[in-house]
Amino acid sequence: MAPRELGDLCFSCAFADGAENDALVLRWRVTEIDLLMGQAARVAIDLGAESCRVSLLRWTNDEPSVELIHRIPNGPVHRGSTLRWPLDAILAGLEDGLRKAAQTAPEGIASIGVDSWSVDYVRLAADGSPLCEPFCYRDERTVASKEAADTLIPPLELYQRTGALPLRINTVYQLLADPGAGVDAHASWAMFPEYVLYWLSGRRVAEYTNATHTGLVNLKTRAWDAELFRLLGLDAEAAPPLVPAGTVLGPMRGSLQRSLGGAFHETQIIAPACHDTASAIAGIPEPLDATAYLSSGTWSLVGTPVTAPVTTREALDARYTNLGAATGDLCFHTLVNGMWLIKQCMEAWAAQGRSWTIESLVERAADCKAAAVIDVDAEPLMLDSDMPARINAELARLGCEPIPDAADNEPVFARTIFESLAARYGSALASLERMLGRKLERIHMLGGGNRNKLLVELTSQRSGLPVEVGETESSTIGSFAVQLAAGGGASPVTAGNVRQWAARLCRREKLA
Repeated sequence: MAPRELGDLCFSCAFADGAENDALVLRWRVTEIDLLMGQAARVAIDLGAESCRVSLLRWTNDEPSVELIHRIPNGPVHRGSTLRWPLDAILAGLEDGLRKAAQTAPEGIASIGVDSWSVDYVRLAADGSPLCEPFCYRDERTVASKEAADTLIPPLELYQRTGALPLRINTVYQLLADPGAGVDAHASWAMFPEYVLYWLSGRRVAEYTNATHTGLVNLKTRAWDAELFRLLGLDAEAAPPLVPAGTVLGPMRGSLQRSLGGAFHETQIIAPACHDTASAIAGIPEPLDATAYLSSGTWSLVGTPVTAPVTTREALDARYTNLGAATGDLCFHTLVNGMWLIKQCMEAWAAQGRSWTIESLVERAADCKAAAVIDVDAEPLMLDSDMPARINAELARLGCEPIPDAADNEPVFARTIFESLAARYGSALASLERMLGRKLERIHMLGGGNRNKLLVELTSQRSGLPVEVGETESSTIGSFAVQLAAGGGASPVTAGNVRQWAARLCRREKLA
């Protein structure tokens, strides 16, 4: 049965904007499915490079509650000389999570959204099945393909054309590397979170925020750059159609829907902001005027929203990128290494029988002195395995004494990592202010790194700015906010209604 309009609904909510409170009044047409928000649940799938999470939004007496109901470990796996994502294991884990959602929410699931890290994709066979396990962006096959691409179009020209920082991990270089890996260059593809949406709905799309990470979307037209595809010898017909965040793709379908039972009988599949950072920023309830965001997870992203792209030589040299935001603006930020460094160290120590929890490391690191401030973005520190040795190699390059990789020295490694990350955040913010020609007043910190009180304090010290601790799972909040703003798909998603929903869903914690 088609949703029926039930009239106008008016909400109002106050948001802090500097010293003033501006009331944002949101008015929209609602459908039957919107008014069922007090009954029907929603699901957000957040695919992470270290874990994949299935969260459930339910309503009790018109009050929301968000619960993480399923988490599966994730990480790239070595297949011979290549680095891949275990797609079958990821999908099996998501199916388990959706089954738990059905069991937990007998009232039914109104919608499902998916977000993820960027740049990776799944090639499809003619029948729509995966052609092979998707490559991980850390696979080194793109070294040669980027060098070849740079001879066809200089990095600055590509940057000014697409706004995306030309990193070797970008989708464009991965697509160029496929023939050398024996992958059909004409096979259709879908970015990773959009592949999961395709798995659920049968509709293949590229959501705009995630597509801008490919390095193939034209900044001016906001469409695939057909001329760029031709210049690089890529098949534009293999690319999926672009859609904006909040697009309702249609009902959940197929054998998965039938096997999961009645809770998914009328479930709509919605493309939120499919890039996890864009989704996290959509989950911030306040306007970000004069505010920097710092998303600290496996990777760190430091930046601020802008209304016009910044593609100067200075921005390129400072490694800043212009990427799509959920509601049409741009996220202008730089990519910085992140908690990957400490995770890799912890794995190396655990293999030697020296297991630590992150909580214990942070507590002990607070009483240590860093060996030095290292370049956390040095290429060797982007690779996996032997991270303590890689850090010591960086210390040696600086002329500093290495840290003996022995029991009880682990907190010294941790302090060195945290100090170095905070220093890099500080320099990134200084570059940001210089390029924008304005001062920032605060930092809004998101992601798992914001639970690291030492890192938060060091970041404030290094930047000279107060740090506001946001939601750890802000990507999930943003996914739900966009799903709710999309409603039945009858009205466009706007910044105002996304923030409205984010405000209802957030439980804020400010750093004293």
